[in-house]
Amino acid sequence: MKIIKKIIIAIIILIIILASFLLLIGYGYYAKTLKEKPLISRVEEITQKENYITFDQLPKTYVNAVVAVEDHRFYDHGPIDFIAIARAFYTNIRDNEFDEGGSTITQQVAKNVVFNQDKNIIRKVAEIFAAYDLEKNYSKSEILAIYVNSCYFGDGYYGIYEASKGYYNKQPKDLTLEEASMLAGVPNAPSVYAPTVNPNLAKKRQQHVLNKMVEYGYISQNEVNNIH
Repeated sequence: MKIIKKIIIAIIILIIILASFLLLIGYGYYAKTLKEKPLISRVEEITQKENYITFDQLPKTYVNAVVAVEDHRFYDHGPIDFIAIARAFYTNIRDNEFDEGGSTITQQVAKNVVFNQDKNIIRKVAEIFAAYDLEKNYSKSEILAIYVNSCYFGDGYYGIYEASKGYYNKQPKDLTLEEASMLAGVPNAPSVYAPTVNPNLAKKRQQHVLNKMVEYGYISQNEVNNIH
């Protein structure tokens, strides 16, 4: 038993050392990125764009759709959702796949605005520091607006304004539930879920969004049934 305890303690110490090392390297990567251009300047490049859509200009249906499918506890947790991370870790191990992530909307803003789209563990750690800085400087509503204005929606459309005009030829404020739920699902994988790329997969993704909206109480099943 003493040997087992020693092994467990050694493993825990090793994990702590590795985690500390990753945090140190991740922070260094984040600090280097900010030296190139400060966080606020990066955000202003998005918020000062022509046709930037503020939170108040977004239809509530679309906001609810985005929160439901991307980060349903967005207003209840901090920059990092440790429950979602644990759930994603468990699901990926159970299914022997690594398709589910635990990133919050704030972390996705960090990825879209501060970093590039390359997937590596150092950048993921750096996202944590960026997410904390974002929530120190901006409200949840501002962060959500930055998110939908910085997402890629496929077909060459960046941001909700271009996507709404490009796909439906209307202002975001005029999106219907059907349209809002379609667009809310696209940024997860624009090359797959863009309505012009694969209409069938786009509809399946839209249904997933609608199911999440029902699950979290944003709409009723009757409202979903009326779409089809």
